[in-house]
Amino acid sequence: MPLNLFTPDDTAILLIDHQIGTMSWVRSTEHAEMLANAVALAKAAKALDLPLVLTTSLEDHDQGPLAPEIAVVAPDEYAARIQRIGVVNAMDDPAFAAAVAAAGRRNLVIAGVTNDVCTVYPTLTALDQGYQVQVVADAGGSMSTQADEVALRRMENAGAGITSTNMILTELAKSWASPAGQALIPVVGELIPS
Repeated sequence: MPLNLFTPDDTAILLIDHQIGTMSWVRSTEHAEMLANAVALAKAAKALDLPLVLTTSLEDHDQGPLAPEIAVVAPDEYAARIQRIGVVNAMDDPAFAAAVAAAGRRNLVIAGVTNDVCTVYPTLTALDQGYQVQVVADAGGSMSTQADEVALRRMENAGAGITSTNMILTELAKSWASPAGQALIPVVGELIPS
């Protein structure tokens, strides 16, 4: 079933486990680009007043704290982040699942730091629960390129849309002349290579 185009009125953004330690485990994508894309998604959520749900896992272990760049962009959401105690599938954590439900949006943009662990299971669960999901592939990665490709294929086969940061931001903008487009111009502009 094809996904409808997402709009600011019906979309929430979920950022899963963009933690300093966990980011260092990713080998399939460049760290600075991955972090810049995750930060851009947080900036877009704030610019468009979209629900933004943040979660971390085992902050006091090797995973470490959430990237401070995200905390700076979304301090309220950072303070309200769901701190999971080792639950792999964030949607299996009652507090995270409740935060997603409370967002009241049926379209979810999901980016996890590791596509083959942090992203895949919440995506599969959300799809099973009737959400439409777009996975932002370049705001995460995996320990190997092969692992990343397998995870993205699994999510796509289950019904998720696979997108990039720039693609989902321009989809939400729809027109640069619209209020959403105007709000997103600086966010998208920061992603343009110099």
